[in-house]
Amino acid sequence: QVQLVESGGGLVQPGGSLRLSCAVSGSIFSIDTMGWYRQAPGKERELVATITNGGRTNSADSVKGRFSISIDNAKNTWYLQMNSLKPEDTAVYYCNALVRTRRNKYTPGDYWGQGTQVTVSL
Repeated sequence: QVQLVESGGGLVQPGGSLRLSCAVSGSIFSIDTMGWYRQAPGKERELVATITNGGRTNSADSVKGRFSISIDNAKNTWYLQMNSLKPEDTAVYYCNALVRTRRNKYTPGDYWGQGTQVTVSL
């Protein structure tokens, strides 16, 4: 079993900052990619940012220059630092990971956190 646990969401004013964390635990052999996605009311889930175990990052154009993703491999934890937040960033944020377990080292599984609400409002 693999579990992803998120933390760090909340209410923030426009222009403010938040940092989300996602910790993964379980019978892990390796993690290929870690990422963050978000889903606003009435919209589809969209990619925010991803990072590979080699440190290569990718992010949505809407967050470039404002959000950054990082990892702490020793803790199996990754972070989303969100700066200059806008009301349109309001959404439920989900962490995601492609994980190879000790039982299945050859095919990564797609795992999701439970989601954390981020609300940007006055």
